[in-house]
Amino acid sequence: MADGLITVFGGSGFLGRRIVLRLANDGAEVRVAVRHPERAAFLTGTRTAGPITAVRADVWDEASVAPAVAGADAVVNTVGHYVERGRASFEAIHGQGARHVAAAAARAGIARLVHISGIGADPQSDSAYVRARGIGERLVAEALPAATIFRPSVMFGPEDAFLNRLAALARVLPVLPLFGRGDVRLQPVYVDDVAAAVATVLTTPVAAGKLYELGGPRIYSYRVLVRLVLEQTGRRRLLLPVPYRAWDLLAALPGSPVSRDQIKLMRQDNLVAPGALTFADLGIQATALEAVLPNYLGRPGTTS
Repeated sequence: MADGLITVFGGSGFLGRRIVLRLANDGAEVRVAVRHPERAAFLTGTRTAGPITAVRADVWDEASVAPAVAGADAVVNTVGHYVERGRASFEAIHGQGARHVAAAAARAGIARLVHISGIGADPQSDSAYVRARGIGERLVAEALPAATIFRPSVMFGPEDAFLNRLAALARVLPVLPLFGRGDVRLQPVYVDDVAAAVATVLTTPVAAGKLYELGGPRIYSYRVLVRLVLEQTGRRRLLLPVPYRAWDLLAALPGSPVSRDQIKLMRQDNLVAPGALTFADLGIQATALEAVLPNYLGRPGTTS
């Protein structure tokens, strides 16, 4: 059980909030480090075994990071973006931002750091997003060799940005477009399982300096995931294969709903690598998508 004072960067986000609540319910004192502390009020007002406070910090602004980790016993960095906006580039957030957090933790004498990356992170990738993730991992390891790095697959759970978006599109579109033929494979992971893994490694000395790839118990093609969402929401929709070249053209248009990097991500399987350390090495049994999906997308009903 994690204890002491733990700073969680990005603690108001989809994954971050679950980590915060898991740690606080375990009795830890949690400091939520976010750019807009007022947006973390829903956490600070929650009754938990340990107190939750919020402070302003921007991983891109190195000067704001040190005060956020001061006095902490451990640090968790969940900050991430899928779309570049203004100065919040992938390199700034996933690369240099990750370095700022790890370096501040090292200077403060904090040995326990969990850095959230993603499956496929590669500093040599032609995807700016994937490349920045890989660079961030390297910079974190250089600044604090004892850091634990997690690479989760696409995460699901209430308020997720993946399956909920598919369900929203199914409500308004008579036809759902697929990326290519929808054959790309994913290994969706339950967000609460990732939060549990964070809590576990903070009290597992053997996890220091190691990298874990976190995926769910089943592998799905994108097409099968779309069908699962349709089944769960009780809708019937045509599935339309769309060539990647067409997606690339769409991504190039001003105001496009998809980015070039998102298209690149959907060209490659997102699976746990053979031989990687996983949930099993932490004594955690991953939760199946089918066990959670009905809780937030609803059960099959009248088709439309």
